[in-house]
Amino acid sequence: MEEIDIWRTAKLLIDHHGDRAEIQAAMRADKALEDGYPDAVNVWRRVTRAVEELQRRKPRASGPLN
Repeated sequence: MEEIDIWRTAKLLIDHHGDRAEIQAAMRADKALEDGYPDAVNVWRRVTRAVEELQRRKPRASGPLN
């Protein structure tokens, strides 16, 4: 999967699941592992890291913008 698609997927998860997006991505990685799809595991782990990064960069309501 292309890097841009990882970030798009992460953004969609955040839009749909909010603060639970990281958990959702991790659950999908676990399911892929359980089902025996190592390539999908790697993709969902990359998405999980992208979600973490995007959520970490969210500005706080009263905080500075980086």
